[in-house]
Amino acid sequence: MQLRYSFRLYPNTAQRTALARAFGCARVVYNDALRARETARSQGLPFPKTGDLSKALITEAKKRPERAWLGEVSAVVLQQSLRDLDAAYRNFFDALKGKRPRVGAPRYKSRKDTRQAVRFTANARWSITAGGKLRLPKIGDLKVKWSRTLPSTPSTVSVVKDSAGRYFASFVVETGTSEVLPKATPELGIDLGLGHFAVLSDGRKVDSPRFLRRAEKRLKKAQRALSRKERGSQNRDKARIRVARAHVRVADARREFHHRLSTKLIVENQAVAVEDLAVKGLARTRLAKSVHDAGWSAFVTMLEYKAARYGRTFVKIGRFEPTSQVCSRCGVKDGPKPLHVREWICGACGAVLDRDINAAVNVATAAGLAVTARGAQVGRGPVPAQRGEAGTRPEPHPTTVRQTGIALL
Repeated sequence: MQLRYSFRLYPNTAQRTALARAFGCARVVYNDALRARETARSQGLPFPKTGDLSKALITEAKKRPERAWLGEVSAVVLQQSLRDLDAAYRNFFDALKGKRPRVGAPRYKSRKDTRQAVRFTANARWSITAGGKLRLPKIGDLKVKWSRTLPSTPSTVSVVKDSAGRYFASFVVETGTSEVLPKATPELGIDLGLGHFAVLSDGRKVDSPRFLRRAEKRLKKAQRALSRKERGSQNRDKARIRVARAHVRVADARREFHHRLSTKLIVENQAVAVEDLAVKGLARTRLAKSVHDAGWSAFVTMLEYKAARYGRTFVKIGRFEPTSQVCSRCGVKDGPKPLHVREWICGACGAVLDRDINAAVNVATAAGLAVTARGAQVGRGPVPAQRGEAGTRPEPHPTTVRQTGIALL
């Protein structure tokens, strides 16, 4: 399978100027090609092919004075910009045919876009020097912060500038069967939620870090300062970058948490099952901010590709499975329960069940995994009184896990 590895770049002033030139030239070629195809469509002419656009908008355009500066960047960057436009059209047409989720038609790129990217393939003859720098044609040797080793020789590299002004080198690499892990015995069901980020079928509960909630005060201050700056001024641009950096800190912390937890669960268990949550629907409710803060979709995506990478089994059950209505002990369904009911007694077998752990066990059962409610509150006895749900409690530390002692590796 193909994986993408990203590393931080630290270009100097001259290299930043060269990268800005590459971003601009790739954007111009993309917009010229889009304009040519839209003009042909409006006039009822045949759809221009990529080869014809490459000859007219790159090869011939370099000979004209108004586009002579296209020769200052690598031709591979410009060719890849045309490929990006082809991919955008292909996704749009596939969406119209129902082959993929709905996406809009290709749009023109703006120089004011906060994210810029260019791509170099093997034809560009880019390389990694003996000193560990990334050598790019007509840009130079860029300093790279290597945080890990690439598993194989990369086929392409993309240079990305994000909204916070940071530069990254993104490599595409192929992984082989050497990364498949030895078989493990445990099989796990996961119930995702807001009170706890994840409740596992073996009784463990992972607290929700709430990265966005904990950063709201800092974000509010930065956004208020941005709103007071005059539009078009340099001070406003500086304030915009400060807001963007505050947001990327939250996003990076959330992504790191997802990676650590998903890797740990995949390594420890042979099979993992989750519920297919209606995230888009939940994001339109009053819980929208908390739903986005949790990032369930990104976490489930990580579980899925890491299971394929390491030779594990990943199962996603339907969202209409009555996981909170069925007793995981005897299998009797006794109907829906209000959200404030966190523990309940099964009317058939008398087992005392924790709502979330019971749901996690049922997720695993629905996926066909052989799990039991290890560590869950299962047994006959009175239901303990609930603590006040509206009390003021300190926010949990992002790396702590309630009732478990899981160390996020």
